[in-house]
Amino acid sequence: MSFITRRKSIDTLAEGGHRLTPSLSWPHLIALGVGAIVGTGIYTLTGIGAGLAGPAVILSFALCGVICACAALCYAEMSTLMPVAGSAYTYSYAVLGELVAWIIGWSLVLEYTVAAAAVAVGWSAHVSAFLVAAGITLPDMLSHGALVCRHGLPLPGAFGNGLFACAAFDLPAVAIGAIVTALLIIGTRESATVNLILVAIKLVALVLFVALASTHFDTARFHPFAPYGFGAGVGPDGVKRGVLAAAALIFFAFYGFDAVSTAAEETKNPARDLSIGIVGSMVICTAIYIAVAAAALGAASWREISSTGAPLVHVLELLRHPFSAQLVASAAIVALPTVILVLMYGQSRIWFVMARDGLLPERLAALHKTRGTPVAMTLFAGFWVIFLAATLPLDKIALLANAGTLAAFIAVALSLIVLRLREPARPRIFRAPLGIVVAFLCIAGCVYLFLNGLPQFTQAWFVIWNAGGLVLYFLYGVRRSRLAMATAAPQ
Repeated sequence: MSFITRRKSIDTLAEGGHRLTPSLSWPHLIALGVGAIVGTGIYTLTGIGAGLAGPAVILSFALCGVICACAALCYAEMSTLMPVAGSAYTYSYAVLGELVAWIIGWSLVLEYTVAAAAVAVGWSAHVSAFLVAAGITLPDMLSHGALVCRHGLPLPGAFGNGLFACAAFDLPAVAIGAIVTALLIIGTRESATVNLILVAIKLVALVLFVALASTHFDTARFHPFAPYGFGAGVGPDGVKRGVLAAAALIFFAFYGFDAVSTAAEETKNPARDLSIGIVGSMVICTAIYIAVAAAALGAASWREISSTGAPLVHVLELLRHPFSAQLVASAAIVALPTVILVLMYGQSRIWFVMARDGLLPERLAALHKTRGTPVAMTLFAGFWVIFLAATLPLDKIALLANAGTLAAFIAVALSLIVLRLREPARPRIFRAPLGIVVAFLCIAGCVYLFLNGLPQFTQAWFVIWNAGGLVLYFLYGVRRSRLAMATAAPQ
């Protein structure tokens, strides 16, 4: 049972195996965080959240910001204490043990893979709509996944009518997945620079929206402020409503900043830049979300906003700014590839570190001789993202990514608490203020959101996914990990 308790030494984490090349500074890290967080959520969840909480959705954004800020502070302390790749997986390995580390690493693989594929499908939908507006229509067989029946039948019905009745592949999703994979192989710094430029473009579009919407701001639209109350009560239609109910949904517009910590090993000055990148990206994104929600709700009725899947564009159309509405809509096409890039980056780095630790075949951790990137793992990650995006309906399975994120946040916060109690005298470059209290708040918030924000379908499949992962671990990793091999070696 030693696999439960065996841990990596914090002092030797950076020793052995292939090392990634440091090439990033804090502006790149902030852009990675903002690129991952500010994506589909800002364009859709403002309206959906308003339908659940009314104008009080602003409080929902603030509440999510507090929970994620607690998580960000925990990440900042742990990443500067262990400035190597791997994020929550690495911290768990050094503090909570190999078995927990495997579960968290496996959960992160789920998070990044499914989320990146889902965003690729979302990007494809935006591109298809843009092409239709330009007078170009892609054939159905090039804009839908192979297992998505065009007649809306469930998956067994698709097979019952013959698989080829709806055989196709999502060409735009495949294309963006391939482009992002190639960019990540070319180099980390080059990828981060492109991400920085694209993030700047979409932030300019959001600033334009806030500026235009604010000119029509009317405080009367905020009454009543919380028509469904603060809690998460179930209405007559069976839908949970209230500030907490909206927060449980909106939280998932924030996840992604944990990808910043996966860049620890590739950061030039991790002692300074990691805390700036992690906490800075969270502060910026929370401020953006609240400002955009306030501007939208002040310019149009929350009922109008909640009735559309593109609330920002709808508000500008109501305010008779058609050209600006088109600019904001076009910005979504720019915004989503940055999310895919950061998610695939994080996914490849998690797999890379797990292979370097021997939990997966170590040859997969090889680095390109000149570019310093994990080519094999990047290609492997890209393949699965492209495959899922090209073939599968992701409306329900995409929620699995949210479960993986919550598990990672809980593990990081728990690692901080355990290490503070176990090694209080260990030097810490960045100390989270009221660290143990902050960590407990993070855990409490994430547990609440897991139990109340995720459907039972998602919770069940999260357990099934990790059960399958444990089978793989006991078949391979438990005997082949570096720690296991070191323990078995003759002294």
